[in-house]
Amino acid sequence: MTKPSLSELLHAAVAAVGGTERPGQVTMAEEVAQAIDDGSHLLVQAGTGTGKSLGYLVPALAHGERVVVATATLALQRQLVERDLPRTVDALHPLLRRRPEFAMLKGRSNYLCLHRLHEGMPQDEEDGLFDQFEAAAPTSKLGQDLLRMRDWADETETGDRDDLTPGVSDRAWAQVSVSSRECLGASKCAYGAECFAELARERAKLAEVVVTNHALLAIDAIEGAPVLPQHEVLIVDEAHELVSRVTGVATGELTPGQVNRAVRRAAKLVNEKAADQLQTAAEGFERLMELALPGRLEEIPEDLAYALMALRDAARTVISAMGATRDKSVQDEDAVRKQALASVETVHDVAERVLNGSEWDVVWYERHDRFGASLRVAPMSVSGLLREKLFADRAVVLASATLKLGGDFNGVGASLGLGPEGAEGEDLPKWKGVDVGSPFDYRKQGILYVAKHLARPARDGERTDMLDELSELIQAAGGRTLGLFSSMRAAQLAAEELRSRIPEFPILLQGEETLGELIKNFSADPRTCLFGTLSLWQGVDVPGPSCQLVVMDKIPFPRPDDPLMSARQKAVEDAGGNGFMAVAATHAALLMAQGAGRLVRASGDRGVVAVLDQRLATARYGGYLKASLPDFWFTTDRNQVRKSLAAIDAAAKQTETERTGTEHAAAQ
Repeated sequence: MTKPSLSELLHAAVAAVGGTERPGQVTMAEEVAQAIDDGSHLLVQAGTGTGKSLGYLVPALAHGERVVVATATLALQRQLVERDLPRTVDALHPLLRRRPEFAMLKGRSNYLCLHRLHEGMPQDEEDGLFDQFEAAAPTSKLGQDLLRMRDWADETETGDRDDLTPGVSDRAWAQVSVSSRECLGASKCAYGAECFAELARERAKLAEVVVTNHALLAIDAIEGAPVLPQHEVLIVDEAHELVSRVTGVATGELTPGQVNRAVRRAAKLVNEKAADQLQTAAEGFERLMELALPGRLEEIPEDLAYALMALRDAARTVISAMGATRDKSVQDEDAVRKQALASVETVHDVAERVLNGSEWDVVWYERHDRFGASLRVAPMSVSGLLREKLFADRAVVLASATLKLGGDFNGVGASLGLGPEGAEGEDLPKWKGVDVGSPFDYRKQGILYVAKHLARPARDGERTDMLDELSELIQAAGGRTLGLFSSMRAAQLAAEELRSRIPEFPILLQGEETLGELIKNFSADPRTCLFGTLSLWQGVDVPGPSCQLVVMDKIPFPRPDDPLMSARQKAVEDAGGNGFMAVAATHAALLMAQGAGRLVRASGDRGVVAVLDQRLATARYGGYLKASLPDFWFTTDRNQVRKSLAAIDAAAKQTETERTGTEHAAAQ
């Protein structure tokens, strides 16, 4: 039998998922197949509606070698494992003459721990373990969640938190899960043979396609101990998120609460001298953290350095003492010891990292109203790490709707550790960037409006003229507005003001309900508006008449006092580059591209993206930012935009009236 062509395979897969084959999807599949065959690297921008998951799954399955697919969001992981992969595998089976296996793999803390479920969890203040089921009142929400998880443990095949519906709080899940550092290890655990995390790893070893997340991919790259099975091809979807996710994994943190928890956990497992040394060091660290002022620490103050040295040395003493001390009176000593060791090792490692003062790290102090003070350390850049660990021994495909910023892929490429496209060099991985376009006609479906007449926004200043403009736009659109704000404070102020100005249009605010509930309610009533910040710029998919106006209050540059961003910007400038364009403008362009992408989600969508910041039309960098957005029809004419919004609103109402009439007639 002749080998099926890529076009035959793609056609079968698209038919199986009930989709429509699109030119961009075909181009993407061909480019991905070529990159896999060559062992080269590909950055592919595929707009909303292209069907990019099939664009990479089909050539990956056709190739026949193990593929890891890493995504940023739970929603896409579930779509791949529950919808796209099962249907695609079924469709390709007759053509490939084989049925590729696929599996999901996540970090250990995402799986129910049977040891903790049955034996209880170590208690900080006392010896041994305590039964969380007895400790929680059965009528409390926590108690009900724990009892439900105990019943679920007997039914579930995966132990995966995301398979538990409805879900439970983070606090409840923490009672029945462990981190990789806290895990006893399958060989030492009485439940090792049944362990859900170990079973997931075994399934992944046997699968041809392993679906995971960016965080686990980062851990696999950073920590040196492989958690993913060997693979010949890596596909990173939602690749615009990769750098921030890797940075998050590579960031260390020390808080007084965390240090005190380590003291309590270790106290009963070591000699009194070692315990007292750690307690004294913890008290000194806590006193300093109460006095410190927020901001970047380019040099560690002498008093903080002494406190960290005391903490590091005391933690090292406790770690050594823990290995030399055994106490059989402690119930399930191995589990108690493992949890305590994990806490103390984290304190030691972060303190030592801060003290080492690497030029490649950024250290800063911050204070949060809810969580208190913390000392944080993060890599100046993860580009070198990604270049070395990600692109070395396999073909890598990075896909997203937003990778081409300012007209090319070089900005995103640089953040990933890649040189300019087409550059040759011993240490420079060879790569190619391809924009396969979008099935949508952006110039006919959307308008990009810049409110050029508004005053230039000042940092944290009141913007009465912006609120006037926003109110008028919402009224013209008949509601239907997604408001994307540069800070939570700005979103709250706008919601409060407009709720009193235009009460006929309900305004939902991020944080007042869960994100899922907010999006559900926003979708249900076209007159409703939804205001919020970061997660809304990327996490809202509402096709149809409920979202016909997307408003950005201002260009989302990072705050000037953001320690990590300002350090990265300065490093570029010290190397002779343009730090503002390389860091701040790239950050803003990526967010704006994602935010503007919320408008057109289907072929029938129409609407306006309104940027209430004159700098997009007047500043030199405005052209770079505009070139990063979908190719909407552009205007600064406020009257024209109001007429367009009113016309779109009228058309949506007419369509709704006709639909209601048809349903009523059918019901007769």
